[in-house]
Amino acid sequence: MKTIIAILRIDTMNETKKALADAGVPSFTATGRVFGRGKGKWDAKVMEGVKNDQPEAIALLAPEPRLRPQRFLTIMVPDSKVKTVVNALIKSNQTKQPGDGKIFVLPGLEAYSVRTGEKGDSVLD
Repeated sequence: MKTIIAILRIDTMNETKKALADAGVPSFTATGRVFGRGKGKWDAKVMEGVKNDQPEAIALLAPEPRLRPQRFLTIMVPDSKVKTVVNALIKSNQTKQPGDGKIFVLPGLEAYSVRTGEKGDSVLD
Protein backbone atom coordinates (compact mmCIF):
# COMPACT_ATOMS: atom_id res chain seq x y z
CA MET A 1 0.00 0.00 0.00
CA LYS A 2 1.25 3.47 -0.87
CA THR A 3 0.28 7.05 -0.09
CA ILE A 4 0.46 9.37 -3.08
CA ILE A 5 0.62 13.08 -2.33
CA ALA A 6 0.13 15.45 -5.23
CA ILE A 7 0.45 19.23 -5.21
CA LEU A 8 -1.18 20.47 -8.41
CA ARG A 9 -2.53 23.49 -10.19
CA ILE A 10 -5.86 24.48 -8.72
CA ASP A 11 -7.54 24.81 -12.13
CA THR A 12 -6.91 21.21 -13.21
CA MET A 13 -9.16 19.47 -10.68
CA ASN A 14 -11.92 18.47 -13.11
CA GLU A 15 -9.39 16.79 -15.43
CA THR A 16 -7.67 15.21 -12.43
CA LYS A 17 -10.91 13.77 -11.00
CA LYS A 18 -11.82 12.28 -14.37
CA ALA A 19 -8.33 10.84 -14.92
CA LEU A 20 -8.32 9.21 -11.47
CA ALA A 21 -11.82 7.77 -11.96
CA ASP A 22 -10.79 6.42 -15.38
CA ALA A 23 -7.73 4.86 -13.70
CA GLY A 24 -10.00 3.02 -11.26
CA VAL A 25 -9.35 5.31 -8.30
CA PRO A 26 -12.50 7.37 -7.73
CA SER A 27 -11.80 8.17 -4.07
CA PHE A 28 -9.18 10.57 -2.74
CA THR A 29 -8.89 13.52 -0.40
CA ALA A 30 -8.30 17.05 -1.67
CA THR A 31 -7.48 20.00 0.52
CA GLY A 32 -9.28 23.15 -0.67
CA ARG A 33 -6.49 25.63 -1.14
CA VAL A 34 -2.92 25.39 -0.08
CA PHE A 35 -0.28 27.93 -0.94
CA GLY A 36 3.24 27.29 -2.07
CA ARG A 37 5.92 28.05 -4.58
CA GLY A 38 8.61 26.32 -6.51
CA LYS A 39 12.10 27.56 -7.07
CA GLY A 40 11.12 29.85 -9.94
CA LYS A 41 10.71 33.59 -9.45
CA TRP A 42 7.61 34.47 -11.42
CA ASP A 43 3.98 35.47 -11.19
CA ALA A 44 1.73 34.06 -13.93
CA LYS A 45 -0.03 37.34 -14.78
CA VAL A 46 3.16 39.36 -14.76
CA MET A 47 4.96 36.76 -16.88
CA GLU A 48 2.17 36.87 -19.47
CA GLY A 49 2.70 40.62 -19.74
CA VAL A 50 6.47 40.16 -19.97
CA LYS A 51 5.95 37.64 -22.75
CA ASN A 52 3.92 40.30 -24.61
CA ASP A 53 6.67 42.92 -24.07
CA GLN A 54 4.51 45.13 -21.85
CA PRO A 55 6.86 47.56 -20.05
CA GLU A 56 4.58 47.87 -17.00
CA ALA A 57 4.70 44.09 -16.53
CA ILE A 58 8.47 44.04 -16.86
CA ALA A 59 8.66 46.73 -14.16
CA LEU A 60 6.60 44.52 -11.81
CA LEU A 61 9.00 41.60 -11.82
CA ALA A 62 9.56 41.03 -8.14
CA PRO A 63 12.84 39.90 -6.60
CA GLU A 64 11.03 37.21 -4.58
CA PRO A 65 8.41 34.69 -5.73
CA ARG A 66 4.86 34.91 -4.43
CA LEU A 67 2.93 32.03 -2.92
CA ARG A 68 0.43 30.60 -5.41
CA PRO A 69 -2.80 28.75 -4.68
CA GLN A 70 -2.56 25.03 -5.33
CA ARG A 71 -4.53 21.87 -4.60
CA PHE A 72 -3.19 19.18 -2.24
CA LEU A 73 -4.35 15.60 -2.94
CA THR A 74 -3.82 12.53 -0.79
CA ILE A 75 -4.51 9.17 -2.44
CA MET A 76 -4.06 5.76 -0.82
CA VAL A 77 -3.63 2.94 -3.33
CA PRO A 78 -2.51 -0.68 -3.44
CA ASP A 79 1.06 -1.07 -4.71
CA SER A 80 -0.26 -2.40 -8.01
CA LYS A 81 -1.98 0.92 -8.85
CA VAL A 82 0.87 3.34 -8.08
CA LYS A 83 2.19 3.66 -11.64
CA THR A 84 -1.33 3.96 -13.06
CA VAL A 85 -2.24 6.76 -10.65
CA VAL A 86 1.04 8.63 -11.10
CA ASN A 87 0.69 8.45 -14.89
CA ALA A 88 -2.94 9.65 -14.68
CA LEU A 89 -1.89 12.60 -12.51
CA ILE A 90 0.92 13.56 -14.87
CA LYS A 91 -1.22 13.22 -17.99
CA SER A 92 -4.07 15.31 -16.57
CA ASN A 93 -1.84 18.06 -15.13
CA GLN A 94 1.19 18.40 -17.39
CA THR A 95 1.38 21.67 -19.32
CA LYS A 96 5.19 21.62 -19.56
CA GLN A 97 5.21 25.02 -17.85
CA PRO A 98 6.66 25.86 -14.44
CA GLY A 99 4.14 25.22 -11.69
CA ASP A 100 2.66 21.95 -12.99
CA GLY A 101 3.17 20.44 -9.55
CA LYS A 102 4.87 17.60 -7.72
CA ILE A 103 3.93 14.02 -6.87
CA PHE A 104 5.34 12.14 -3.89
CA VAL A 105 4.92 8.40 -3.29
CA LEU A 106 5.29 7.30 0.33
CA PRO A 107 4.81 3.99 2.09
CA GLY A 108 1.31 3.51 3.46
CA LEU A 109 1.63 1.28 6.48
CA GLU A 110 -1.99 0.49 7.29
CA ALA A 111 -5.51 1.58 6.38
CA TYR A 112 -8.69 1.04 8.39
CA SER A 113 -12.36 1.53 7.64
CA VAL A 114 -13.95 3.51 10.44
CA ARG A 115 -17.40 2.10 9.65
CA THR A 116 -16.48 -1.61 9.61
CA GLY A 117 -13.15 -1.80 11.43
CA GLU A 118 -11.77 -3.71 8.44
CA LYS A 119 -8.10 -3.13 7.61
CA GLY A 120 -5.72 -3.53 4.70
CA ASP A 121 -5.91 -3.00 0.94
CA SER A 122 -9.59 -3.97 0.83
CA VAL A 123 -10.59 -0.69 2.50
CA LEU A 124 -9.09 1.22 -0.44
CA ASP A 125 -11.76 0.04 -2.89
